[in-house]
Amino acid sequence: MAEFTHALATEADLPRLRALMTRAIDELQREFLSPEQVSASHQIMGLDTQLVKDRTYFMILDSGVLVGCGGWSWRATLFGGDDSIVAREPLPLDPAKDAAKIRAMYVDPAHARRGIGRRIMALCEDAASAAGFTRVELMATLAGQPLYTACGYEPIEAVEATSREGVTVPIIRMGKVL
Repeated sequence: MAEFTHALATEADLPRLRALMTRAIDELQREFLSPEQVSASHQIMGLDTQLVKDRTYFMILDSGVLVGCGGWSWRATLFGGDDSIVAREPLPLDPAKDAAKIRAMYVDPAHARRGIGRRIMALCEDAASAAGFTRVELMATLAGQPLYTACGYEPIEAVEATSREGVTVPIIRMGKVL
């Protein structure tokens, strides 16, 4: 396995983060969703730049090339990006009673299944734990669910997000005790 490095994303990284996310949504969802659902996914998923501003969004690099990204949040928003139709809530969470949120996990399709997702999860979980959280939650795509299950996450509820055009995309809220 390659020796990947990691770094926190900055505003200068936004273009390459968005490009990786587009590739990941378009290619990695195909096995699980119809073409219409893949297209609708762009309205539901994406980059929430609040994570970058909060310095809680990690990039995984292979010789400086972005191959994966994902973050965690101490804010109430569970999923959705800047341009998504999902309402976001920036209110802070209380580590004593709330679960931190794992957010916006993407792996470049050319680098899938090489341990990048697990590495991002470990970085996020360690950071959330260091911030005092004892639980984490995330909203999983069908493509991401196997990784999250392998990392110890359990389903909480199945949800359907609906695009502006009425296309539904199945997603699963999952959680884990740290």
